[in-house]
Amino acid sequence: MLSANLSAIFYLISGVLFILALRGLSSPETSRQGNFFGILGMVIAIMVTFLSIGNFSTGFVIVLIFLLIGGLIGAFIAYKIPMTAMPELVAGFHSLVGLAAVFVAIAAFLNPEAFNLGYPGKIKLGSLIEMSIGAAVGAITFSGSIIAFLKLQGIMSGSPITFKGQHPLNAFILISIIIIIYLLCSTQSSNLFWILLAISFLIGFLLIIPIGGADMPVVISMLNSYSGWAAAGIGFTLENTALIITGALVGSSGAILSYIMCKGMNRSFFNVILGGFGATEQSASEQNKEQRPVKSGNADDAAFLMKNASSVIIVPGYGMAVAQAQHALREMVDTLKKNDIKVSYAIHPVAGRMPGHMNVLLAEANVPYDEVFELEEINNDFANADVAFVIGANDVTNPVAKTDPQSPIYGMPVLDVEKCKSVLFVKRSLSPGYAGIDNDLFYKENTLMLFADAKKMTEDITKNL
Repeated sequence: MLSANLSAIFYLISGVLFILALRGLSSPETSRQGNFFGILGMVIAIMVTFLSIGNFSTGFVIVLIFLLIGGLIGAFIAYKIPMTAMPELVAGFHSLVGLAAVFVAIAAFLNPEAFNLGYPGKIKLGSLIEMSIGAAVGAITFSGSIIAFLKLQGIMSGSPITFKGQHPLNAFILISIIIIIYLLCSTQSSNLFWILLAISFLIGFLLIIPIGGADMPVVISMLNSYSGWAAAGIGFTLENTALIITGALVGSSGAILSYIMCKGMNRSFFNVILGGFGATEQSASEQNKEQRPVKSGNADDAAFLMKNASSVIIVPGYGMAVAQAQHALREMVDTLKKNDIKVSYAIHPVAGRMPGHMNVLLAEANVPYDEVFELEEINNDFANADVAFVIGANDVTNPVAKTDPQSPIYGMPVLDVEKCKSVLFVKRSLSPGYAGIDNDLFYKENTLMLFADAKKMTEDITKNL
């Protein structure tokens, strides 16, 4: 059994490694190293926790068996999951973190003696407050993540689901949660504890259903933050330093990322986290408007335009992820470079289904980091570029974000691809993007639509080049 002092030292080392992991994950160039530090820190934290128990009983063996089973399942899922399903996987794992926090809170409330928290009906006040907050946030994280998963998977509509009186109802439930936590701490009633869990699960559903597809990357980041705070709250209950540090790091970094993304999308941070205030439905005229004519071409046309260009900007989006076209795209770019054509990649902060989705895909194809630029770094270059090659990036290239106040994405900074001399847009059809609105870029005079699977079209362009 490790002594308390030795355990504290190892937990501190684990916490430092988690901080280094976050630092590493802030850049694609150091992300692998960051992942290594995070894994090492978690291994140390788990080992110290087990070695601190001291009593290797039958219960200990059972926990170890389930730990191994869970680890193997997680490793198998991570190995088999395609990159296109990574956002759904993240949402699913967030839900498990929230559910774990709820289960620990239930165990601590029903058997506080096992956690040195007092006795049933006489739990320490501080521990009960921490337990209640951890359970409530965990329940919200679980149910909210389930809705996010269903929307990302396409099982539930990605459009905002709203009803009259929704926001007052959400406000009433949130206030009720605070009142119930106060009463629970005063009376330690088991009925109030179960009511707290029930309405926390309910508010998780209600907070996420009105958030539309365009804001889903922010939701993923926000739920990540919630899972961290739930873990930190339970860490205080268990008096586990590593869990407190880890939860606080995840909670704070997720909240900061959510704020940065909301700022980048010109969204109100509080509106999003409080359940999609300002979510708008498309008008009937928008939904039913007549199809406008578009210019369409083939791989030969695209190759001709690119071959005669001096500069090309690639704009990847979710369509590239679905087709797994990143490797084919890299081959096409290498061919362009051999013809002395300057090539850059333009990344929108919310392209794809979660923060950094496109960066991960391009890194997988070994695209050099110095060729990849964020929106604010490259947006002014579109006016001087000969060709913009848009590969499945829909909402983040839609000019209506700048011109139509009635649009759900109005005010969101978008990539100014329409300013290029020529725009090549690879897409299977004219169907709207995840925000559910038509893209005016399709109908511009300088846009040539390439209707095909993104990978197949990119490969055909490379052959023609």
